[in-house]
Amino acid sequence: MSIPAEVEAVLADLEYSEFETLGEFGPMGDAITTLMQDSKGNPFQIIYPRNSIVDVEALERFTGLVLSACPSEKIQAILDQYQIERLPTLPNVIAATCILDQQLLESDVLKLDCGQGKSLIHLSRDAFQQLTARIDVRQGNIAVNLTTLGSGSLDSALDLDDISNAVAGFTQRRIKQRLEETLEFPPLPETAQQIIKLRADPEANIQQLARIVDTDPSLAAQVVSWAASPYYAAPGKIQSVHDAIMRVLGFDLVLNLSVGLALDKMLSLPKDCAKGFTPYWQQAVYAATAVEALVGSIDAKHRPAMGLAYLAGLLQNFGYLMLAQIFPPHFSSICRYQEANPQASHCFIERHLLGVTREQMSAWLMKSWGLPEEVCTALRFQNEPAYGGEHSAYAKLLFVAMRMLRKHGIGDAPLEPIPEALFEELHIDRKQAELLIAQIMESSEDLEAMAAQMAA
Repeated sequence: MSIPAEVEAVLADLEYSEFETLGEFGPMGDAITTLMQDSKGNPFQIIYPRNSIVDVEALERFTGLVLSACPSEKIQAILDQYQIERLPTLPNVIAATCILDQQLLESDVLKLDCGQGKSLIHLSRDAFQQLTARIDVRQGNIAVNLTTLGSGSLDSALDLDDISNAVAGFTQRRIKQRLEETLEFPPLPETAQQIIKLRADPEANIQQLARIVDTDPSLAAQVVSWAASPYYAAPGKIQSVHDAIMRVLGFDLVLNLSVGLALDKMLSLPKDCAKGFTPYWQQAVYAATAVEALVGSIDAKHRPAMGLAYLAGLLQNFGYLMLAQIFPPHFSSICRYQEANPQASHCFIERHLLGVTREQMSAWLMKSWGLPEEVCTALRFQNEPAYGGEHSAYAKLLFVAMRMLRKHGIGDAPLEPIPEALFEELHIDRKQAELLIAQIMESSEDLEAMAAQMAA
């Protein structure tokens, strides 16, 4: 085994051992490195425990500087300069001011990523302290342990309390306001109301659906352009909503696509968003397409309703739009925390800053609008693979789809292994699922064109 020359130089005269270890996403040591920069572009290497997130506000109090995550191009340039694959979790390997979270010094032995190959460097606490003492490493309490944030309740009945507490507490000015006064959402759009009523009618037909969609010119144009996209490769020209339903998309898909588009268009996209993550509409399109493909691979006996799963995928990140509307003073902070903690679930960040997650808010709102329980459950529990309540298959489909997409750089789900038990529970073959997602990525140009149309 070999380690980079820069790492060997840092470890000179220290006792250490080198072990080859490789998880699904590379060596999984005890620490994580995030590279941040000040207003002048000076780099800061932040090293903190793996089971934590960087507390950006605490870090800024500690340094007296406003710090932001380094752009991906700058990080790649550093990797190229040092000829390494990943940012090492050892200090002083790269040229940057190093800040270390003190929690790391509580371990007797530290397993640290050298940034190259499959190796982890094992250092005793004494050796690590010797290392930090002889170079310019600053130590402080700059990370929040995830165990203090909890994993959230699996009882959605408690969500309204969390939302109320978050809304009441996020500024003193609004502390006495009622939740209803703060959640100033318009009622469910008329088009969506009509389509949801149509869903409940067992005798509903294509003509009725086409008439409803045609009453909303913007929605009708979206449906037609969706059907005409190269992704579906429909023969001939699509000239009407009726044509789109009959020849390409089908009744169920258009029904759910129309609901999703009507809801997503209610809230405007925030201008201040986390850099380095997939844009909203692009993520929605990929999520819906991935869920649709996974459901299609399940045998008919165990298959969830395709249309509802598709709608859940399309609305998967609706809570993101809600955060921007309900918590505008804090939304920027949430984005900065995500940039500084790209490996962490946004759920922990939102609990830390607000006490409530986007999933809780979106599920609560969808339920109040009367959307199907399957969709509400999928949105609420999409990051809770242990949830086993009614309709849990829809939530687990989103969990699997978003983590498989993240391996291809899509979405903001954490890079984490998907338990084999989830595939078995959903009756999905893992290898077939990986092949389906790879095929979706081969159509990325067409899907991104569809997303661009929806964002316009």
